[in-house]
Amino acid sequence: MYRKNETKLLTRQMKEGEQMAQKKKVVRMQDFKGNKLQFNIGLLIFLVIFIYLVIAVVVSMNKKHIVGYEVSKGTLSVSSVYEGIAVRDEMTVSCNGVGYINFFAKEDEHLAAGDLVYTLDSTGKIAEMMEQQESEMLLSEEDQKNLRSQMIHFQNQFSPEEFDRLYDFQDQLSSTTLKLSNYNMLHNMSAQNNNSDNLTFQYAPCSGLISYEIDGYESLRPEMVTKDMFEKKDYEAKHLESNQLASTEDTAYKLILDENWSIVIPVEEARGSELEAEEYVKVKFIKNQYESWAKVTLLHNMGDTFVQLDFTNSMITFASERFIDLEILASQEEGLKVPISAITEQEFYLIPLAYKAEGGNNGKSGFTKETYDEDGKPATEFVEAKIYYADDAYYYVDTSQLRVGDYICRTDSSEKYPISRVGSLIGVYNINKGYADFTAITILSSNEEYAIVKSNTSYGLSEYDYIVLDSSTVNADDFVYE
Repeated sequence: MYRKNETKLLTRQMKEGEQMAQKKKVVRMQDFKGNKLQFNIGLLIFLVIFIYLVIAVVVSMNKKHIVGYEVSKGTLSVSSVYEGIAVRDEMTVSCNGVGYINFFAKEDEHLAAGDLVYTLDSTGKIAEMMEQQESEMLLSEEDQKNLRSQMIHFQNQFSPEEFDRLYDFQDQLSSTTLKLSNYNMLHNMSAQNNNSDNLTFQYAPCSGLISYEIDGYESLRPEMVTKDMFEKKDYEAKHLESNQLASTEDTAYKLILDENWSIVIPVEEARGSELEAEEYVKVKFIKNQYESWAKVTLLHNMGDTFVQLDFTNSMITFASERFIDLEILASQEEGLKVPISAITEQEFYLIPLAYKAEGGNNGKSGFTKETYDEDGKPATEFVEAKIYYADDAYYYVDTSQLRVGDYICRTDSSEKYPISRVGSLIGVYNINKGYADFTAITILSSNEEYAIVKSNTSYGLSEYDYIVLDSSTVNADDFVYE
């Protein structure tokens, strides 16, 4: 009996233990499932927010931001500095014999026909005699005054950026000094009857400006200039000096026969046409800042475009120079200054001026369009359409209110006009009203960055208007949020 009760008690406890274990297991399973479900929802929300932020950042980075620009008055700074080739009426004179040449005409001196230019010493004895007397020879006061004047002028015009000019001036000064010295020595030798039969005198065959700078371009004409010449690959200038052995194959000197001369500059076709239309332009020489007027002639040499500038003065200043830097002082256009990036193009319907009408509740301008009622009978309807520009024959009308094939009726007759013609206008997007409103412009001049636009025009821009800086960032009638 006792054992039965004990067995029943033990069995009951075991069953109760199993039931408690099952309850705990169920509770733990439920807790686990609840925690797992809660974890998944949180992760999902986090992923959604993360993806949204990534998309927002990417869209913001790729989005073209609209930037405004305030229109103001101004002028353009157009680069008009060129390097040109000087073309003159030049004649080279060959050496008339063999011997040591000694010059007696000064550089850039005007000679008359028959003036003494140089002597030829066939034995070299005269040159030796000159060298012996050279230490004793002194320049006259007038010669010294002229040399000082040349040095002062060079000093005033000298720039460290053009240091190589110093060596050219040194050679020119040495040559001039030697010619003056030779002239004085020859005068003294003649007075002492030291002339030799081996000494011959050579005279100028005609009048002209003498130069001892030889470069092979003496016979160059404007129509012969090519772009390759400006690269100076094969260009070499030679300055002729005294006391050098010369033969009949050598050039003794050159004469410039005319005060009229030209400079040829390379230009773009459009720029050449602009200059040709002006006929005469004002030119400033970079070397001495001297200004002069030149006649313009457009040239097309070997497929390239050049401008020939003809001068009637200043030739003697540049007689020894072939390549000359200059600036064309073109008249500057004044108007409204607009960035090139703001300019765009848009198409419009062309409607004759006579078809414009006024109507609607506000009396605004528009056009009378032919329509049909429910019974198919013809009728008319006033359409308010914005006009963007008008020339001598047509209005340029917004395309959003009309379409190709619509008939526009005149209010003073029975004539009708079918919309078919389309024209384009250059303009900018005006954002004064908070949206991109196309405004036509008339460009007066432009460079790579800005355009000068005509001001005070109908349908056009005004000073202090705000426009879109980059026209590619908006479309017509887009709202602008700043």
